[in-house]
Amino acid sequence: MSTDTRELALDGWAVYVPGLSAADLPGSPETPACRPEDAKEVLGRKGLLGKEPSTRLALCAVHRALGLPPGPLAGPVPDAAGTAVVVASNLGNVETVCTVLGDMRERSGSVVSVLDAPNASSNVIASTVAIRYGFTGPNLAVCSGATAGLDAVALASRLVRAGRARRAVVVGVEPADPVAVRLAALREDAPAPLTAAAGCLLLGLPGAWRRPEGLRIGPVVRAAGPVTPFHAEPGDFYGAAGVVRLAVAAARLTAVGPSETPVAVGCGDAEDGWAGTHLTLVRRAEALA
Repeated sequence: MSTDTRELALDGWAVYVPGLSAADLPGSPETPACRPEDAKEVLGRKGLLGKEPSTRLALCAVHRALGLPPGPLAGPVPDAAGTAVVVASNLGNVETVCTVLGDMRERSGSVVSVLDAPNASSNVIASTVAIRYGFTGPNLAVCSGATAGLDAVALASRLVRAGRARRAVVVGVEPADPVAVRLAALREDAPAPLTAAAGCLLLGLPGAWRRPEGLRIGPVVRAAGPVTPFHAEPGDFYGAAGVVRLAVAAARLTAVGPSETPVAVGCGDAEDGWAGTHLTLVRRAEALA
């Protein structure tokens, strides 16, 4: 975890859980989020052929966090060059990996679909996000278990503080396909069945995103135990939990208004350990500093 205590700005966020709206989970769309197979409603049709559910959910979350209108991109994303992408997902492409390996064992490598093969890469989600939106900074994938979401935030913060990127897109996403659900259920203290979900955070130095929201995020640290989520969750977000919970906290804080009291956010479990950070909402004049 990072030992640099400087706080970074959190200037955008989105929660994307199929079937849920802002009334169900703060930070979600005003109307219920669509299923992965209907991602064209958010992203347009181009570029979605062969994309896995987790990749589609991640793209929907990023699209919303950037404040882009539904449909295909009208042009390049401003200041995309040099922006880092860090994605947390433990089971994002596990179904494809199992399918590809099964096909190769039963028959041969020649039967593997050219659409499936790229999805077997461990960083397929992060690379797809970067390619679609033109982010040319460092590109990382994190699969460190229940703390993956906040581990991704910590890595993104290190990139920014080290000058490797002025800003970063952090995504947490998990699918709910049969293979992923069965694997997640093997955890001894899984809180609930695995739920398909994605969250996105826009981190950077103050003003880096040119839309200061007044939120400051503290360093990620190892915690002694769990932190209760702000809102009842519909299931187990697993590796996406840290990012989704930060996005929910951001939505709640901005609805309430500035407060000098930091709000704690955490994730983890008894097997993987616990991680935590905090959010503070400052006044807009301070947000520009």
